Amino acid sequence: MSSVALIDDHESVRLGLAAALERASFDVVFAGAGVAEYLDARSRAGNAPADVVVLDLTLGDGTTVTENVTRLVLDGSSVVIHSVADRPVSVREALAAGAAGVISKSSPLDDVIAAVRTVARGEALNNVEWANAVDGDTAFADAQLSTREREVLRLYATGLPLKVVAERLGVAYSTAKENITRIRVKYVEVGRPAPTKVDLLRRAMEDGIVETAQEDPQGVS
Repeated sequence: MSSVALIDDHESVRLGLAAALERASFDVVFAGAGVAEYLDARSRAGNAPADVVVLDLTLGDGTTVTENVTRLVLDGSSVVIHSVADRPVSVREALAAGAAGVISKSSPLDDVIAAVRTVARGEALNNVEWANAVDGDTAFADAQLSTREREVLRLYATGLPLKVVAERLGVAYSTAKENITRIRVKYVEVGRPAPTKVDLLRRAMEDGIVETAQEDPQGVS
């Protein structure tokens, strides 16, 4: 049985969703208004992280979606954003922070349950709300990388040392390094900074330059 935590500052939403999830044989281990409240309760009880956390995009406690998703992912849970999904920038931030997907609050309960079940299986949630929110954000959609920059990023982000990337592409090391610098600058310019090699891998995955992370990138050259 998969465990689920619900974090939403609207009690009626929490109660309705908790009842639906329990009917669908999920173990609802927490229902509350904030991420800090959930993490504190989990720590005090000594419980394992919930398999899935269903999180409202915007909470009333002043926290940001980036903070909330990052804390939950680092704690060991997969995150489903449960929102009206009408703020592309916030949805983009949730994706960049590691959220597995988004489901609209206007969706039928059966669709919400199916989304939670998909993420509980370890799969990403590729649905219409998510795609529309991201596609509608032009800053997310296009960092304007050149063909050569995409080639450099594809090889470098998946774990190859920059020297090897340069050798494979038949360019000087200094040229490959300059490409990485330009790539980072371009991502900063569209509001998607990538200061580390792990961040570059995430951007490459978001933009379809690499499909999966085959290994953890090590180091930054």
